[in-house]
Amino acid sequence: MDKKIKLLLIEDDIRLAELIRDYIMQQGFYVKMQHRGDQAVAEFNPQKTDIIILDLMLPGLDGLQVCQQIRHKFDGPILILTAKNSDIDHVMGLELGADDFVTKPIEPPVLLARLRALMRRYRQGTNFVEKKGQIDELHFGALSINRNAQQVSLDHQVIELTTQEFSLLWLLAKNAGEILSRDHIFSSLRGIEYDGFDRSVDVRISHLRKKLKDHTEQPKRLKTVWGKGYLFVADAWG
Repeated sequence: MDKKIKLLLIEDDIRLAELIRDYIMQQGFYVKMQHRGDQAVAEFNPQKTDIIILDLMLPGLDGLQVCQQIRHKFDGPILILTAKNSDIDHVMGLELGADDFVTKPIEPPVLLARLRALMRRYRQGTNFVEKKGQIDELHFGALSINRNAQQVSLDHQVIELTTQEFSLLWLLAKNAGEILSRDHIFSSLRGIEYDGFDRSVDVRISHLRKKLKDHTEQPKRLKTVWGKGYLFVADAWG
């Protein structure tokens, strides 16, 4: 690893935090620890952070509140570490900007593998060393998507997307007119097979519809094809 990945670990169980820190540092990471949610938000520095491990049950501010406040100024990966195995917590976390969940207890090598997978996907989404002939910009009526700048505009207004939302939109748009299954989308964006339970694709589709002025109940631009997947409609952008 040429450059140390800077990990912010926000966990109030000091013994567990030290165990994770010691193991992750042995693998070439730099680790900073915080034990309170409010302090983590107050002292957060996005320039000194590449990835975050965030516990849900924290004093000061809980993990969901921390995720929401940090996500406004940080577009890197956030992995939530939780003792809860609740679909509601998972959906809320995704809505607020989390990228992945790990349920306690977890073996450190498994946690390390998830961290490295998140960093690989993030770097693939932000590293644009382009190959000859690769398309970098797409236009559909009033919608423009620029991959180099990671910028989306609709009706001449810039639409703010997270890195994960942009990657999903780019995947759908470059396959306009083709139905992409949830399995295909999940494996393309996450690099692992779909487990049948993860709802991150559905949540991000919902976010994109809201941001791109699509009808949430009867979408015309990002359609749901029941039993098959999602469809980007090329001629629905004005």
